[in-house]
Amino acid sequence: MIDLKMDMIQTVGLAVIVLILGRYLRLKFEFFEKYCIPSPVIGGFIFAIVNLLFHSTGLINIIFDNTLQNFFMTMFFTSIGFNASFKLLKIGGKKVGLFLAVAVIFLILQNIVALLVGNLLGINPLLALLTGSTPMTGGHGTAAAISPMIEEMGISGAQTIAIAAATFGLIAGSSLGGPLADKLIKNKRLEIKPELVGNNDIKNDELLFSNDKKYLNGDFFAKALFMILVAMFLGSYISMFINKQFNFPNYIGPMLVAVIIRNISDFSSKLDIHYEEIRILEDVSLNLFLGMAMMTLKLWQLAGIAGNLIILLLAQVLLAALYIYFITFKIMGSNYDAAVLSAGHAGFALGATPNGIANMQSVSSKYAYSNIAFFVMPAVGALFIDLFNIPIISLFIYLLS
Repeated sequence: MIDLKMDMIQTVGLAVIVLILGRYLRLKFEFFEKYCIPSPVIGGFIFAIVNLLFHSTGLINIIFDNTLQNFFMTMFFTSIGFNASFKLLKIGGKKVGLFLAVAVIFLILQNIVALLVGNLLGINPLLALLTGSTPMTGGHGTAAAISPMIEEMGISGAQTIAIAAATFGLIAGSSLGGPLADKLIKNKRLEIKPELVGNNDIKNDELLFSNDKKYLNGDFFAKALFMILVAMFLGSYISMFINKQFNFPNYIGPMLVAVIIRNISDFSSKLDIHYEEIRILEDVSLNLFLGMAMMTLKLWQLAGIAGNLIILLLAQVLLAALYIYFITFKIMGSNYDAAVLSAGHAGFALGATPNGIANMQSVSSKYAYSNIAFFVMPAVGALFIDLFNIPIISLFIYLLS
């Protein structure tokens, strides 16, 4: 077998090619668009299959340099920290707080169910944990970030399993949400009467909820990048301090620094943060690090656990269906808005926030638009859930290690 070594520049260059391929195929095939499958997942998975053929035939052994993968991963989670405005959480009112609590309790249950089912199947608990909130509520980004930690503990195949679980979750969440909400509306005989969001004093986040055309500025991009890099620099020391006691991901520190900077800026006009540019950098860093994570998957490591993996994933779908039907719907008001929000919860609790939004759009197009659902779900799914999910996952890993 020939060893083909790629340095960090060649690795990121290949990731870009993989990303371009994924974007082309997503536009070409309706299936990928319907289920909101990310472009780097599409292109990266195809390359992973090619790499599987190379490995199976003994032709080429590709060795990647993951230096920039770790860099872009840290940049992505630091950017997420800049989204966490607790001022916005307060403005959102009781519904946002309630839904956040519902979502956080659910992600804890996801991890507990993963461990219980994994124990029944005789699977290493750290490996079973990677079918819980890491790939489900966390999606591909969290799956690609957390799984290398597990592999460093000597658990081979962790990244492959986590990414496979996240891909399954995207499809399952998109498939479950609409029918679940439809069943709630019909079985509960709900009145199709959406409520208004708060009152005229509520001001939504200008980037998350506004459809106004944005004009980008090169100087603002530079400032946004510098702000992220400064948060990464300062946060790296916080991570070093935390990791003396706990085994947490290295991006926890930078993310916490970004949260602090964001919330200082919310109450101070002297600190100007360019959120539009930060969110674009967040998207770029996510695509690059996810593309590298996907194309370096070792699919041959799935062979020994494929059957058990299906059982673990089906357990997550069953948990989501029962929890959302009996808990989410009831706590969020047991009305039409709660039903639409239940569809959104299914999408982002098993897949990603865009899947949740797509689910709610599907229900709304059949019945009526829910202002509350389209305000609450993106606020929790896009801004706050990762701030709770990452520490909770890390705590589970710490307790199991």
